Amino acid sequence: MVMPPFSRPSKIDLLKASLNRLVHPLVLAACFAICSACKPREAKQGAPSGAPPTHVVAVPAKRQSVSEILPLVGTVNANEMVEIKPESDGIIQEINYEEGQRIEKGHLLLSLDDSKLAASVAEAEANFRLSLANHNRAAQLLKDQLISQQEFDQVAANFAVNQAGLDLKRRLIRDARIIAPFSGVVGARNVSPGQVVNRSTTLASLVDLDTVKVEVDIPEKFLSQVKIGQNLSFSVAAYPDELFVGQIYFIAPQVSETLRTAPIKARIPNPKHLLRPGMFASLELTLTVRESAIVIPDVAIINNGDIAMVFVIGKDDIANLRPVVIGERLAGKAEVRKGLTEGEEVVVEGHQKVIPGFKVKRSGPEKAAVYTAP
Repeated sequence: MVMPPFSRPSKIDLLKASLNRLVHPLVLAACFAICSACKPREAKQGAPSGAPPTHVVAVPAKRQSVSEILPLVGTVNANEMVEIKPESDGIIQEINYEEGQRIEKGHLLLSLDDSKLAASVAEAEANFRLSLANHNRAAQLLKDQLISQQEFDQVAANFAVNQAGLDLKRRLIRDARIIAPFSGVVGARNVSPGQVVNRSTTLASLVDLDTVKVEVDIPEKFLSQVKIGQNLSFSVAAYPDELFVGQIYFIAPQVSETLRTAPIKARIPNPKHLLRPGMFASLELTLTVRESAIVIPDVAIINNGDIAMVFVIGKDDIANLRPVVIGERLAGKAEVRKGLTEGEEVVVEGHQKVIPGFKVKRSGPEKAAVYTAP
């Protein structure tokens, strides 16, 4: 039996056969190394005789603004929030608000029965008037040297005691009227008229929602990138399609020894009262903005472990693999820190069939338009 003559396959045929069995990025990296070892004259010879160039979709690397964003979680707090409690024991006489009502600072919320306090004030006023008269007479007698200084001092002391007692009784009767300390929205009512209350009884809550605060703990390594007045944006589960923006006004002067974080706070205008205290905030803190960064579609990136590579179309439409350093990931795009310059074309479709060092043919602009849209 006559065997056909053995023909040694060319280097190009071996390379094509190897790439046809490509199932892992590591194999692609090995092929790249083989092609890099080939002589420049061989790399420029183009595809094997009779084989058409590989059809690909390619787009140029562009410059655009890229923001380095730190995702965080925080809590929404009210600008001001208090629990309304009485300053003295008593019986509720009148409730002068509705639950959920918007009230202004100084509004009378509740009043306690002050009939006993009024009688006590009347008694204190009578004692004060008597001590005032005695004080005035004693002052004249001292001036005429008809009484001693010691006698006058006793009268003056009695006058001061009665004056202080009257001031205290008047303060107690004022405490029977509970006034709103700031403008806000009244919460649920916890008491009813006629109910006996003491100083520990919570009558209602008052919340200022015109402005809210967001508090979040930031890792210490990012503290140098956070400044007073810096913008902070976030969303909440109740309004997932709405983005709220505020400004940082507080950075803690100390770092937690256990968590190695520091709390920061931001104020956010809340004219529609959409944000409520206790809401969970998903934050995005912009740390740095690079106005002129190189950006390509993320589908152009070929990952091989910790190494990222792209096919770059160079002179004579020849595609070669090039390692790049990836920065921020955007929506459908990626920032390239090193390895590309503006205008260089990268393959976004068809790179699985591309042989490093061989020619490619670009598809029409209508296919590339999908990747170049803003």
